[in-house]
Amino acid sequence: MARVIVDVMLKPEILDPQGQAIARALPRLGFTSVTDVRQGKRFELEVPGPATEATLAEARKIAETLLANTVIEDFTLHLEQDA
Repeated sequence: MARVIVDVMLKPEILDPQGQAIARALPRLGFTSVTDVRQGKRFELEVPGPATEATLAEARKIAETLLANTVIEDFTLHLEQDA
């Protein structure tokens, strides 16, 4: 079994109100070393057997169609194979 990880983040030019709220809260909680926060989403897609190029292509299509709004978000795919 393999797992395809899809990380979705707002594009850099898009404002991130949730990230800004977290960044403002950190100093109040005593965390002063963080200068910026961007909030995103992570999806884990489990697939049977080892991941193939076709599996990755399908995961990319799923991300483009359903998981990410590609007008304002970017996504990356990562692969985790069972040992």
